[in-house]
Amino acid sequence: MNNTQPKILRFSALLLLTALFYCGSINHKPTAKNYQADIIIYGGTSGGIAAAIQASRMDKSVVLIEPSRRLGGLTTGGLGQTDIGNKQAIGGISREFYQNIRAYYNDTENWKWQERTEYLDGGQTRTKEGEDAMWTFEPSAALQVYQQMLTDAGIEVVMNERLDRESGVTKRGEQIVQITTESGTTYAGKMFIDATYEGDLMAAAGVDYFVGREANERYGETYNGVQLLDGHQFPDGVDPYVVPGDSSSGLVWGISPASLDEKGTGDTLVQAYNFRICLTNVDENKVAITRPNNYDSLRYELLARLFGAQPNMRAINQYFIWSRMPNAKTDINNRGGFSTDMINWSHRYPEASYEERVEIIEAHQDYTQGLLYFYTSDPRVPTELQEEVQRWGYPKDEYTDDSNWSPQLYVREARRLIGEHVMTQAHCQGKETVDDPVGMAAYTMDSHNCQRIVVNGQVKNEGNVEVGGFPPYPIAYRSILPKQEQANNLLVPVCLSASHIAFGSIRMEPVFMVLGQSAATAAAMAIDSSQGLHQLQYSQLRERLLADKQVLENINQK
Repeated sequence: MNNTQPKILRFSALLLLTALFYCGSINHKPTAKNYQADIIIYGGTSGGIAAAIQASRMDKSVVLIEPSRRLGGLTTGGLGQTDIGNKQAIGGISREFYQNIRAYYNDTENWKWQERTEYLDGGQTRTKEGEDAMWTFEPSAALQVYQQMLTDAGIEVVMNERLDRESGVTKRGEQIVQITTESGTTYAGKMFIDATYEGDLMAAAGVDYFVGREANERYGETYNGVQLLDGHQFPDGVDPYVVPGDSSSGLVWGISPASLDEKGTGDTLVQAYNFRICLTNVDENKVAITRPNNYDSLRYELLARLFGAQPNMRAINQYFIWSRMPNAKTDINNRGGFSTDMINWSHRYPEASYEERVEIIEAHQDYTQGLLYFYTSDPRVPTELQEEVQRWGYPKDEYTDDSNWSPQLYVREARRLIGEHVMTQAHCQGKETVDDPVGMAAYTMDSHNCQRIVVNGQVKNEGNVEVGGFPPYPIAYRSILPKQEQANNLLVPVCLSASHIAFGSIRMEPVFMVLGQSAATAAAMAIDSSQGLHQLQYSQLRERLLADKQVLENINQK
């Protein structure tokens, strides 16, 4: 159980794997009204999966609970163009996953819609000659790889079970005893890991957390709070009013009536969410982009005005990040002043009820599918752009249970723990360092826009920050620990303790896997030593993490 070497995936046995996944150890509904395990993990995101695998390898019983019907979070939900920053900072189970992706695509049977030699990935994650890992992939490929890894580890996974957010956490003092889902099923454990994007378990456990942007003065930062910068911005001169020049006519759809606060001011705004869109241009595998039921062309009036303000911008990659994935598919992300980010619509999501979240997700889906339809059909769209989007459609072989559309909204940021240590801009830029690293982050400090407002009579987006230029830096063990007096057997590797702008650098799928593995390692060691998580000897934790091939040092300074 302690072997951490990546396993060569047996993709030729995919049918058997699928049968095992759906009929064996992974249940779509619980078969009993109570579970008991050493480690209970809530959230089948990339971080949750890595945590479960590590717990099993350390000979601990583990149950992985996924609130939805799909595992893998964004990694299986469309984010195939992996955000890394520095590949050498990724080790352990996280790197194993990307090695297994390469093994998957080394099998010629998995190249159905294009020849392997025809595909050339690009951007920051281009796979170089001789690399042992691959960093771009289809949603279905990521799902198959995760399923195989979970099956190999013998993980018990329970699907479609949401935490009861009113009475779902039972505590004895500062210790969580069990959690309860909406079905009434209970999960008792010695250690608990919240691996959700939303931080629902940690919130229900009563620990301190924050939603929004801290003021710069809170942690001595310069890129937190309100930031009116040039990134993904409208050019000067785009009119915000329904009748141009007439403020009494009201604001065009998508613009908030809020005023611009002083730079660096804190607030409760959340950076924009979107869907990472998987399309294909293979006719045999394509479902046409058609008019959504709730389509309203007025939602895209600002985009039409943006086309007019940018007459020399007629390339598709000037309005989207249109990245090519294997098998003639895409991972499409936000770019420019008006794109896939649904600005102003994420703020209620972190604290919203499950029902309200569904409404927010559906609103994002309506907006995004409507955006694609607008490009294919509206006469105001420049011909070059319209003809390009018309070449594409939804893949028949992706998200087959969800009408070929990802069920996973890109929740870039929700709640953030306020734990034993808070990661800040100073850590990202190397001005401060930690002495208890459990992983490395390497990405630019990255926040998408938080609001779209009127500034000096013009449309402007506010909140985008993209500041890099620093080497990989360590993430503190204490930043995944709540304060000891609030919860002493809970770890939070996804909604970890970080300021808004530092979280913008840390919040990448490979890093969540790294932190998930480290969280499970700490949990298992605490059980073995009969110590609390906060009393665990870091030197011993570090030794085990290094043995399991985690990267804990700045590779540029070795």
